[in-house]
Amino acid sequence: MDDPLAAAAAAAASTEEAPKEDPQTIARWYQLEALERALCGNTVAFLGTGSGKTLIAVLLLRAYAHRVRSPARDFAVFLVPTVVLVDQQARVIEAHTDLRVDRFSGDMKVDYWDAPTWRRVVDDAEVLVMTPQILLNNLIHSFFRLQDIALLIFDECHRAKGNHPYACILKEFYHAQLNSRPQDPLPRIFGMTASPVNTKNLQPDTYLKRISQLENLLNSKVYTVDNESALSEYIQYATTRIVHYDDSIIPSNSYNHVMSCLNRLKEKHLEVLKANLYGSSLKVAKERISRLHRTFLYCTADLGIWLASKAAEVQSSNEQFLSFWGEQIEKDVEGFIRNYSEEVYRELSCCSKTGHIGEDLEANLQDGLLTRKVHCLVQTLLEYRHKQDLRCIVFVERVITSVVLKSLLSTITQMSGWIVKYMTGGISGLHSQSRKERTEILDSFRRGEVHLIVATQVLEEGLDVPSCNLVIRFDPPATVRSFIQSRGRARMQNSDYVLLVRRGDAAALSKTEKYLASGQLMREESLRLASTMCQPLENPLCEEDYYRVESTGATVTINTSISLIYLFCSKLPSDEYFKPLPRFSINKASCTCTLYLPKSSPVQTVSTEGEVDVLKKEVCLKACRELHAIGALTDSLLPELGFPCEEEPDIVVEKYQHEQPAYFPEELVDNWLSFSCLGIYICYMISLEGFLQTTAPTDIILAMKCDMGSDFVSRSFKLYGTQDYVTVAIKYMGIIHLNQEQVIIARRFQTSILSLLINNAIKYYYEMQRSIGIVYLLLPLVSGKIDWCTMKFSAPQEVNNKDVRHCHSCKEVDLLQTKDGLLCRCMLRNSIICTPHNSRLYAITGFLDLNAKSLLHLRDGSILTYITYFKTRHGLRLTNENQPLLAASKLGQVRNFLHKRNYKNEKVSSSSFAVELPPELCRVVMSPVPADILYSFSIIPSVMYRIHGMLLSAKLKVQLGPRMQQFSVPDLKILEALTTKECQEEFSQESLETLGDSFLKYVTTQHLYTKYKLHHEGTLTKMKKNLISNAALCQLACNNNLVTLFA
Repeated sequence: MDDPLAAAAAAAASTEEAPKEDPQTIARWYQLEALERALCGNTVAFLGTGSGKTLIAVLLLRAYAHRVRSPARDFAVFLVPTVVLVDQQARVIEAHTDLRVDRFSGDMKVDYWDAPTWRRVVDDAEVLVMTPQILLNNLIHSFFRLQDIALLIFDECHRAKGNHPYACILKEFYHAQLNSRPQDPLPRIFGMTASPVNTKNLQPDTYLKRISQLENLLNSKVYTVDNESALSEYIQYATTRIVHYDDSIIPSNSYNHVMSCLNRLKEKHLEVLKANLYGSSLKVAKERISRLHRTFLYCTADLGIWLASKAAEVQSSNEQFLSFWGEQIEKDVEGFIRNYSEEVYRELSCCSKTGHIGEDLEANLQDGLLTRKVHCLVQTLLEYRHKQDLRCIVFVERVITSVVLKSLLSTITQMSGWIVKYMTGGISGLHSQSRKERTEILDSFRRGEVHLIVATQVLEEGLDVPSCNLVIRFDPPATVRSFIQSRGRARMQNSDYVLLVRRGDAAALSKTEKYLASGQLMREESLRLASTMCQPLENPLCEEDYYRVESTGATVTINTSISLIYLFCSKLPSDEYFKPLPRFSINKASCTCTLYLPKSSPVQTVSTEGEVDVLKKEVCLKACRELHAIGALTDSLLPELGFPCEEEPDIVVEKYQHEQPAYFPEELVDNWLSFSCLGIYICYMISLEGFLQTTAPTDIILAMKCDMGSDFVSRSFKLYGTQDYVTVAIKYMGIIHLNQEQVIIARRFQTSILSLLINNAIKYYYEMQRSIGIVYLLLPLVSGKIDWCTMKFSAPQEVNNKDVRHCHSCKEVDLLQTKDGLLCRCMLRNSIICTPHNSRLYAITGFLDLNAKSLLHLRDGSILTYITYFKTRHGLRLTNENQPLLAASKLGQVRNFLHKRNYKNEKVSSSSFAVELPPELCRVVMSPVPADILYSFSIIPSVMYRIHGMLLSAKLKVQLGPRMQQFSVPDLKILEALTTKECQEEFSQESLETLGDSFLKYVTTQHLYTKYKLHHEGTLTKMKKNLISNAALCQLACNNNLVTLFA
């Protein structure tokens, strides 16, 4: 496919009302000649890349406009082989015709459309641009008829071979109708190709045979020009260069060492697999490691040790663990494969440690880090580094080659001015790229923002970049079509097409010469066949090879039967844990095959015998006959499950998203600006009893914007303490008046202390300062009154205030040197400090009768001064030797008091013991923070989580409506129903779920049996499963806005 009109189409699309230029005024002589041929009969336009074949198709569509324009029932179909070309070709047609154009591709889920849906589409559109499988499916189900298609265009028609959808459309429908009902109208066929031969065989007689086969299959005659020079006035052909490289000789010691490492690691990890996996998981893992091993061997031998190391690094990446071949790895296998790749990477990295790669290419070559082929590629590219506006494509065979070469070329200093990207196909796999990503890369390439693309064959067809001036074949083209298409990417004047060929490889040189001569040979053979009539294609199908529904004309053939069985299974009941699929059992000895369909299928098993090569196709065709006979397939050969519509919940319209927005009770939601201006707040006192600690927690006031309801007037619940249950009592205390400044002080205090306790690292402190929509105040009490002094003066802003170096109540100032300067003793006592040398947080409880010159007894029995210890251990020099040391303990991290833990078996970390710290190494974060307040706030997150859950339960009870109100169900019982076992709480929904499931199944069964007494019990069971499935219940919850309450 080539698209010289793409730029014009883009310009037309940017101006909505721009008048459409008549393309016939810009058509060249050979395009008009090809159009005349196409108007007279079926034609294949065989013209070089960039010659404007798409313009001929546009002219032909304009000529057929009277046949397809509404209200006529006929329409035109423009087939393109890949999804990415659907939109591109549709834009060209829209830009140069006034016909209504519709686009169709598999990602639109068109496989499940029915006849009325397609009829509406056909009635509304005049030109349908689609991939060939969609047209094939529509012909199978008889949604389309060939006699309704006025014009059928095949883009890249050389693909019509074997069982490609192009070939199936022509063999099974076009020629079937041509042979059986020649009087019925058939569409005019127009094919486009830059190479009618798509084969590795380069013999001249093969060209004649292939061209003749293509003509017969498309029932068309090839149009071409006499020779390439006839088009040279209009097309810029790239100059072909052959660059030779020598055999790669990696130093024997390096090569043998790498090979030995790779073989040793393979055997080591295969033994690990045998010891840890079994069954299918073991088989899959062994296959993956063997294939990875072969990939690393290829990279080492063909690319070099550095690139092999890069391949291992890519495969062990954590971004998206997929194999090189696009298969998702099972979870129990993934870790073993990743460990293997990581160890290979470490070993190869040790072998390739040498300065910056590419700084000395000759040295890299001698060390075996790069092969001569890669070195040749780099040197060839460097020859073009002074070329203005370089646009280069390097074609490679393997995906991994494109990825690692991109890394290498991006690293080389001499190419630092070039932006390098790689491009691979859209199939899920190693560094696979989405359609959007590929489009962005191509657009950047066209704009000159990307200079070099390392690509697989995905760019051989369909790319229109007139400014591309260099194409390099790192790996040789596999077919003549690949040669012609890749050479055609370089369309700029004075562009080059470079082939890297191993020196002395006579076969490669000979093949290249044949490639260069192939264009003229194909033209000559095409012209030789010009006077020969197309031969009728023998019907490849006998009566046993297809099944036709006479009432509709829907037809399934032996070649399409397997896909129809898979389509049927996909419509059977399923969920995220079970996907219904057919299973085949083939006995080659007896030449028999048995098809096992899922249990929910009305037909369970089908058997047949015949030739081994077609057994699967034949058994699927037989199954299609049986499924249609009993009504499981409709007359259009689409799945018919037979469920009453009202009993089949629509669970596709709104697909459940696992990531649901978290629900927060409205009592806790507001913005801080409006909350701080309320003035009056509802207060609840939180008391903690039963903690067996030397420091008793202080009570805390919870101030909120509104009342939490009658359930919170006075209530209590239990948490897990260090030894036993601890009781949390919540009591309504009335209202309190707070001004805006007090709210700001309280919020700043609780945010500061909680950020330190929850994250236990100073680096997270400022991340917690952002504004959020959850608003409430936690006010510590001292002697029954709110402790405003602690909240106000412990704020970090106050501590760091250079004018406040001692606390407000201190009468005598005794200054000590700290990390932030001089501070009074009172500012260090009961403070939270940070030691920058190890980024740890500590709570200071007082001062010790020790200084830096005092002796420290270490656990290994050695004795040394604190001066010596900090010098040798941390490289810190203490200058204030006479300052008293601080008594400190590591700041305890908040834990979940909702979970039960076995404290008797837990070992106390040595880091939690008391430590002695010199003041000059400390930076005060908050001061003062009494121990009882610190302890209370470490419990608060668990308390607030339980309060949040109880408010959620109350909300659910209200949302379930008046019927729920008539039952007296405690909030904690509703919370139990919402709590899964994985939450590890003292209660869970397990017992309630068992009762609920049993009741739900009973009432559903009774309802269905009463309403559908005549239905088969199997159908009733499927209907029941549909109604009470997790997906249906989830949809019901979505419809009633309950999802966020459960998430």
